[in-house]
Parts: sequence; C-alpha cells; structure tokens
Amino acid sequence: MLSRRNFLKGAGVSAAAVVATSRASEALAEDAKQQAKVFGPDAVGVTLSVNGKETKLQVEPRTTLADALRVNMDLTGTKVVCDRGSCSACTVWIDGTPMLSCMTLAVDVVGRDIRTIEGLAVGDKLHPVQEEFINHDAMQCGFCTPGMIMSCAALLEKNKNPSLDDVKQATSGNLCRCGTYPKVFDATLAAAKRA
Repeated sequence: MLSRRNFLKGAGVSAAAVVATSRASEALAEDAKQQAKVFGPDAVGVTLSVNGKETKLQVEPRTTLADALRVNMDLTGTKVVCDRGSCSACTVWIDGTPMLSCMTLAVDVVGRDIRTIEGLAVGDKLHPVQEEFINHDAMQCGFCTPGMIMSCAALLEKNKNPSLDDVKQATSGNLCRCGTYPKVFDATLAAAKRA
C-alpha cells in the first residue's frame, strides 16, 4: 500500500526530473540558436566556385543557384524551365553530382565545386557528349539540352561503358517536350565509345 509520505517523495523526484529535463532542453535550444547561421532579409555576400573560378556575389538568401548563375553571373546555359524541380533542365554538377539548381539555394553551395554546361568543354574542345549531341541531332527546342547533357556527361564520369538502360536511368528525371530521347541515348552511347 502506498503511503502519503512515499507518494510525496515520488512526486518530488518526478517534478525535479521534469524541471531538470526542461532546463536541459532550454539550454540545448539556446545553444542551437546561437550556432544557427541566419541570413537576410537583405543581400549577403557569398563566394561561389563555378567552373573552377571563385566569384564573389551579393545575393538575397532566397536566391536559387539557378538564378545566381543566370542573373548574377550571366551563365545562361543553365535553363530554368519548370522552376520547381520536375524537369531537370537546370541540372548542374555540385561536387561532381548532378543536382537541380532551381531547388538549391546559392547560400547553401558556398565552398562546394559547381560545374555548369559552360564549364563542361575544355577551352574550345567540346566534351564528347556535347559533340555527339551535335552529331546525332539530339536537340530540338533546346530547353532540356543543357540539363540532359550534364546528366549524360555525369553518367560517363562514373561509368565509362554504360548500357542503354544506364543512360535511360541517368536521364529519367530529364523531361524533353520534343521527344528526342532516342537521339539522346544514341549520342551518349556514341560518346562512351570515344572515351
């Protein structure tokens, strides 16, 4: 049977535990708040490493990487078509991985290596995927082309001998309204043979 004294002792211990836990949670929240990096609402200075070159920009914290590239850096090869991450026309490489620049904030890629369609060629020499897109007429309206090329070239960086299914998988997120997929696949497979 529970006595009144034992009940009060138990209640006191429970209350002390709640207070201690509450104070610990408050301390952790305050520590996290002090460590959190807060930007805005005004423009902030960022340095982006794009195509091997460091560029200092002033951007609002809400600026996407696609807008920073196109508007602030005049790198208009990156296309913004859907502006919501569903077409992949804005694909760039971030640390070697194809990413959607319309869904990436410019402030989030500071210190990372960004490569755009403009940085794929070496001087005047086009990347093999770019050359084979031309040879196979793998473009029509051109809106999807830069993102498609970036996805295909990224595949060849990781897989020197891809199958047709590999190419289809690599471009599965790239939408082409003109329906040039068969030519894109042929161009990528031909580029792989050249590498």
